[in-house]
Amino acid sequence: MPSALPVSLLPAASRRQFLVLAGLAAAATACGTATASPGGGKEVTKLRYQGSVGAVTLPELAQDLGYFGNVTLDWVGNTISGPQDIQSAATGQTDFGGAFNGSVVKLIAAGAPVKAVIGYYGVDQASYEGYYVLEDSPIRSARDLIGKKVGVNTLGAHYEALLDIYLQRNGLSPSEIAKVEPLVLPPVNTEQALRQKQIDVAVLGGILRDKAVAAGGIRPLFTDFDLLGAFTAGTYVLTNRFLKANPTTSRIFVTGVAKAIEWARTTPREQVIARSVDIVRKRGRNEDTSALQYWKSAGVAETGGRISDAEFQLWIDWLVSHGDIKAGQVRAADVYTNSFNELSAR
Repeated sequence: MPSALPVSLLPAASRRQFLVLAGLAAAATACGTATASPGGGKEVTKLRYQGSVGAVTLPELAQDLGYFGNVTLDWVGNTISGPQDIQSAATGQTDFGGAFNGSVVKLIAAGAPVKAVIGYYGVDQASYEGYYVLEDSPIRSARDLIGKKVGVNTLGAHYEALLDIYLQRNGLSPSEIAKVEPLVLPPVNTEQALRQKQIDVAVLGGILRDKAVAAGGIRPLFTDFDLLGAFTAGTYVLTNRFLKANPTTSRIFVTGVAKAIEWARTTPREQVIARSVDIVRKRGRNEDTSALQYWKSAGVAETGGRISDAEFQLWIDWLVSHGDIKAGQVRAADVYTNSFNELSAR
């Protein structure tokens, strides 16, 4: 899941219908923490959001660095997944949320009037998810996965999407892909399930990957970086109504997050970690900071989290191939805007 230092975007969903939102379009008209008017009314300056236990989100980092000016964050709890986080934003329970770009596309296809405004997590040489098998496993290729179980953090999101793309690119037919079984497991239990042979492949990232690799006895079948190279995988969204009613606040928020991305990109890793540990300790929620020591990068591909068509088209195509949305139902260019990001042109 993903929004955090270390990066963690852990969406939760079902395989084919990971976002069913009854009455979402109507509910999404309520957002923000105060009445605001594009015609000159008072804008919202306190943004409600969900955090992540033991982690520091980019907005939290931006606020600590002083990039938000008079705009402040109002923590209302911790998110359980990316889809849940953006649903909360769409229905007005929070003012912004972040998720895997495929989840954002599905949300918009379901009728939610939201817009992606900035990328916040992704994949690079330092931050990636690996699909691991036991060292002595007979699995050596995509075709060897037919009839096998793959342990993922959720269904219908990043991990399953990358698995499907890997299988497709290696020549498996839809009927063959259907025989590869993604199995939902809590990330902290995935390595153990692999070692006990309850699953055949484990998707591991961040601290869980590093600890598992250090323990030995496993090897990567492939990684999402191997498959697609560096790419931004998730974005923050705000409702269209919020953007219209609060253009100045939206610009401050998006540009502040963009500055935080670049600060984390250009600051020595040890300083980023130290700052993150300090932020967690200052908020006083009795959280373990040990995972922060494994942070390596946010993985955001473009300067300041700038969004491009390609970052959404890949997942639109995947959702169409899954039958989750219809061809032409969602256009990549309509999903996002860079207009609130002052760093997007740099």
